[in-house]
Amino acid sequence: MGIVVTGATGKLGRHVVEQLLEKVPAEQITAVVRDKARAADLAERGVQLAVADYNAPETFAGVFAAGDKVLLISGNEFDKGRPAQHKGVIDAAKAAGIALLAYTSAPGSLTAALADDHRATEEILLGSGVPYTLLRNGWYFENYTEHLAPVLEHGAVVQAAGEGRVSAASRADYAAAAAAVLTGEGHENKTYELGGDTAFSFAEYAAELSRQTGREIAYHPVSVEAFTGILTGAGLPEPLAAVFAGVDASIEKGELVVSTGDLSRLAGRPTTSLEQAVADALKG
Repeated sequence: MGIVVTGATGKLGRHVVEQLLEKVPAEQITAVVRDKARAADLAERGVQLAVADYNAPETFAGVFAAGDKVLLISGNEFDKGRPAQHKGVIDAAKAAGIALLAYTSAPGSLTAALADDHRATEEILLGSGVPYTLLRNGWYFENYTEHLAPVLEHGAVVQAAGEGRVSAASRADYAAAAAAVLTGEGHENKTYELGGDTAFSFAEYAAELSRQTGREIAYHPVSVEAFTGILTGAGLPEPLAAVFAGVDASIEKGELVVSTGDLSRLAGRPTTSLEQAVADALKG
C-alpha cells in the first residue's frame, strides 16, 4: 500500500508530504507533480515522484496501484473546469483499484460560487464507487496573513464580511488532518467538516494585528461590489475577484463558521490560534 499525493509541490501539498514523512517511510509516498525539478528535494529524501497534469488525464495512467491511498488536492485553475480535471484523477484511481481517495473540498455550508466546483467533484467521486473521504477544508489563515503588506501600509483590514466570523486554520492544520486520514484506518466513506477551533471576526483580526505590531490597524467593512473593485484594482482577474468577494459575503452569513471539532480531532492537537497565525506571519 502506497500513499499518493497530487499537487504535491503546492502550498498545501508540501505540508502534507512533510507530515507524512513523520509517519511513514519515504519510499511509501509518491508525490505527483507537473515539474520534477520543483520536487528534487523530496526525491533526495526518498519520496517517489510521478509526473502528471490535471489538464492531461491520460498522464495519470499508471500513477496509482491497487490498494493505494490517494489525496486529491483540488486544482487552483479556476478557469480550467476543475470538476473535469478532478474526474480524470478519479477515473484513473478507480481503474487502478485504490483503497481510498481523499478529496480536499469546501465546507458543506458554503453557498459561494467557490463551492460549486467542489460540490460537482464530490458528486463525481461519490458516483464513482471509489472509497472516499471528503476533507471539507474551511478557510486558510494564509489567505490573509500572506497578504499583510498593504494592510500594514494602509493601517487597515478591508473585507466585505461585515461582522461575520470565520473558523480559519493554517495549512499545516489541514495537512495534519489529511495525513491522519491517509495513514489511519476507518475513514472510508466519511465526510469531515474542517475548521479552526475558534472563529474570529475581522475586527478581532485587526485588533490582533494592532496588538502585535504596536500600530493602529482598523477594520473597514465594505460592500461586495466595492471589495470586488479593490481586488481587480490590485490585479486579480474580475472572475476570480468576484469569487473571493463572494466568500466574504458567505462569511457575513456565517457560512464559514465550523464547529464540529473534526480538524483538531484528526490532527490530534488544537488548531493554530489567531494570535499564533499573526505572530508567524509577522516573523516571516
